[in-house]
Amino acid sequence: MDSVTQIALGASVGGLVAGSRIGRSALLIGAALGCAPDFDVFVPFDGAVESFTYHRSFSHSLIVLTLLCPALVVLLRSFTRLRMLSLGRSALFVWLTLVTHAALDAFTVYGTQLFWPISDYPVSGSSIFIIDPLYTILLFAGIIALWCHATRGVQLNRLCLGLSCVYLCWSVVSKHHIERSVEKKLLAQGVAYERLLTTPMPFNTLGWRFVAMQPQGYLTGFASVLDPSDSPLQINRFESDQQLLNGLSGHWPVQRLQRFTHGFYKVSELEDKVVMTDLRMGVEGAYIFNFVVGIIDDGSVVPVKSKEVQLPRDYSAFGTLMKRIIDPDVIVPVGYATVPAEAQ
Repeated sequence: MDSVTQIALGASVGGLVAGSRIGRSALLIGAALGCAPDFDVFVPFDGAVESFTYHRSFSHSLIVLTLLCPALVVLLRSFTRLRMLSLGRSALFVWLTLVTHAALDAFTVYGTQLFWPISDYPVSGSSIFIIDPLYTILLFAGIIALWCHATRGVQLNRLCLGLSCVYLCWSVVSKHHIERSVEKKLLAQGVAYERLLTTPMPFNTLGWRFVAMQPQGYLTGFASVLDPSDSPLQINRFESDQQLLNGLSGHWPVQRLQRFTHGFYKVSELEDKVVMTDLRMGVEGAYIFNFVVGIIDDGSVVPVKSKEVQLPRDYSAFGTLMKRIIDPDVIVPVGYATVPAEAQ
């Protein structure tokens, strides 16, 4: 999730554990710990794919965070008001504010390596967008209440934190409903695919985007919890030039991206460069993460050190995308780069 939300979550959890004992200090210390795991963005890595896929790894591991907890407790008790708590409650405070950060990130589509170093599998629930105003507002409502009123605020913070958890549960239910609905409609429309991804549209859990992978391309479209059960899906198909990877099968950045994206990527040629694009984040014509992994030299594909490339992005259809949530007949433009063919 975004840093503001993680700070709010840390503060809210801190208020839950120790708000009645150390008041506003619980919010401040919790906020600081809540954003701490994201400091891994300042770690220099050798290569764009390394930077992309090592984020949310060791710093978001439940194992690593648990092992670091005792040292952080000792440190924080030496100069913060955590020393006013029992040792056990101090440990609970630090541990919860850290692991809830990692747990929340695992609800997004990016990928969080919760069990590093035992496993580098990127857990990605993809049930909530990286910025969800409703979830964040619920947290801030409780924080403000606790900041303004030490006694009643503790109860209101607990209530708001509980409601935020209910909202996360709702996001999972919404995703499950959309997946079953999209699977059913794709089958009814005679569309074959290998794997399916559903991820929420920006800032909500009612509208969803889906990506269905095929051997030589992928399908994209949109669905909503509010769609009638008999409304057909509007589907667009795009090509992915998988043959460009024939000479790169053993190239580490390629292997890493294939695993990290769970297979939801496309391959394209851009000015004699081989580009892999993460299809999970963004929309057609505005994908966020694109990486050069090879170059075409005299007809042959040669591996190169990975480099992130920023492609032109078209956000002009955002308003139409939001209208699609409530109206299944709204046609969302599919981007600047590719003219879609009808899905077969």
